[in-house]
Amino acid sequence: MIIPTLETERLSLRGFRREDFAAVFELWSDPRTVRLMGMKPMTEEECWAKFLRGFGAWQVNGFGFWAAEEKSSGRYVGELGFLNAKRAIHPPLPVPEMGWSFSSQVHGRGYATEALAAAIPWGENHFGPVRFSAIVGHENEPSLKLAHKFGFAEVARTTYKDHPTIVLYREP
Repeated sequence: MIIPTLETERLSLRGFRREDFAAVFELWSDPRTVRLMGMKPMTEEECWAKFLRGFGAWQVNGFGFWAAEEKSSGRYVGELGFLNAKRAIHPPLPVPEMGWSFSSQVHGRGYATEALAAAIPWGENHFGPVRFSAIVGHENEPSLKLAHKFGFAEVARTTYKDHPTIVLYREP
């Protein structure tokens, strides 16, 4: 499957490349990235498995995550996209689930907003008029604000992997 590339003013959302791994590991091993998700920083081994799953998702599901590359520098700054994680969570998450994570080095620059503004129309075109879902840690105000900005509404508060979590749906 050819992974589509989405262009925004400052970002290129593209398929991952092997050479992205160091930056992906930097993102997911950073305590600032994972603390609001109730996770521990990933080891290199855990991150490698996650990285490889990202390649397979596009092949198996026909959708997945994009690497967000800053056009001005060519630097990987985060990732976002659609997934089918088959999470053991209640209420259940309709597929597709959306997710996003950006390097703490670029927080506050509007990159996540810009990326979601490109990804959501792609998803609407790809999936048709379906409900999107997302989960956000209850203390992750920036991600909750971003989700609400794009029409996601809270439907439940639950616990996922021992972490207080908010389940959000975005209606078509």
